[in-house]
Amino acid sequence: MELGNGDGEPSLMRNFLHESGGAAVIDGGLATELERHGADLHDPLWSAKCLLTSPHLILGVHLDYLEAGADIIITASYQATIQGFEVRGYSIEEGETLLKKSVEIAREARDIYYERCLKSSSSDIGDDRILKHRPILVAASVGSYGAYLADGSEYSGNYGDGITLKVLKDFHRRRVQVLAEAGPDLIAFETIPNKLEAQAYAELIEEENISIPAWFSFNSKDGVNVVSGDSFVECASIAESCKKVVAVGINCTSPRFIHGLISSITKVTTKPILVYPNSGESYDPEIKDWVQNTGVSDDDFVSYVNKWIEVGASLVGGCCRTTPETIRRIYQSLSHNRLLQPCSNHIDLKK
Repeated sequence: MELGNGDGEPSLMRNFLHESGGAAVIDGGLATELERHGADLHDPLWSAKCLLTSPHLILGVHLDYLEAGADIIITASYQATIQGFEVRGYSIEEGETLLKKSVEIAREARDIYYERCLKSSSSDIGDDRILKHRPILVAASVGSYGAYLADGSEYSGNYGDGITLKVLKDFHRRRVQVLAEAGPDLIAFETIPNKLEAQAYAELIEEENISIPAWFSFNSKDGVNVVSGDSFVECASIAESCKKVVAVGINCTSPRFIHGLISSITKVTTKPILVYPNSGESYDPEIKDWVQNTGVSDDDFVSYVNKWIEVGASLVGGCCRTTPETIRRIYQSLSHNRLLQPCSNHIDLKK
């Protein structure tokens, strides 16, 4: 099935959703799972450090999410930037290779998963692994400028007066080009904290004629505005105006705000809406860690899912501090609404 030709028509994403049974599942938190598997992420590169030290762990986490029912896996490039690798002593060429590697690992995970599906005797086997042939997309993550700073400013959107539209476009330009060249199905512009960066992304993908469809997802801490205080509706309108954006939504936001934010987005967009909240825990930028016991349980998180679908979301997953178990529960919650039929293994979003 042909799902994309670079023009970014949101109907293309709807075709994928149709093939997925009407709703699709995005994967969950990456860093938490890497740490659970033994990675030390106390580093400005965060999860991207594993591209250098332990790519096998990234591969394993991607597979865990696929076997939990995820239809979209997001690469380990959220905090991977050419500038960030340069600070660590790597050349521009080495940094570009590492960015491409993030996409290659996710694509390899998809290939391995499909092999496991072929070898399985049934679609949902007894050990809770979900081995079902279905369309699976690889989304190349692009974190905000604040993520590169590694000072928590993606949770405030406060970059200072010196950061202009041009500065942001120049910062992201080559990174986006390299990720697009690596062959993902989507580019996921994630945790967008302010209107300026949304505008930078929209202009950049047009200027560079990026052929890979994109999604924009914003974060909020009050359920009304993005974290910078800019209007959420105005930010969503930027995504709506960009032809190459095929979905718009919310990530890394407390579950309790999602319902209202979906309602706000539906007023300004005709594109599919995606939501992948965090666990509801609070992040402390001073200690660079999540405050324990401030989130919601998997039971509470999943109890929201069908309500989000009812008010307009069509892609649902998890962000920071969510796990493969969270995603499995989302998959199970949505299953009665999904018409999972045999389909082709891979949807090409680029042709």
